[in-house]
Amino acid sequence: MELVIGGAYQGKLDYAKKTYGLAEGDIFCCGEGSTSVDRSRKCVCHLEFYVLSCIYAGIRPDLEFRKDAVLICDDISCGVVPTDTTLRAWREETGRTLGALARQAEHVTRIFCGLPQKLK
Repeated sequence: MELVIGGAYQGKLDYAKKTYGLAEGDIFCCGEGSTSVDRSRKCVCHLEFYVLSCIYAGIRPDLEFRKDAVLICDDISCGVVPTDTTLRAWREETGRTLGALARQAEHVTRIFCGLPQKLK
C-alpha cells in the first residue's frame, strides 16, 4: 500500500498519477456524505471526506484496502483547531486514520508545494 498525504491543492493526485501510472478509471474519489468506498479501484483519494462521512454516520472508518492500493488524503491537522465539535472530531479521527494507514503502508509520501518528501 502507498499513502500520499499533504495539504489541499499541493499536487497529491498529480504526483500519484505520474508515479504509479494511474488512469482516470483507476481512481475513486470519496465524496462527503457517503461511507462507501470503491475498494476495487487501485487509487482512493479524498479519504478525509470518507472519514467525515463516517463521523456523521457514527461509525469508525474501515481501513481495509487492497495491498497495492494508492491512498490519498489531505492532512487536515495543521491550522486552527475548529471550535465545532464535529469538525474537531473529524480532524482527530483523520489523524488517527492516517497514523493507522501509515503503519500499514509500504511507503508514505508527503507532498508539499508539489514536491515529494519520503516519510517511509
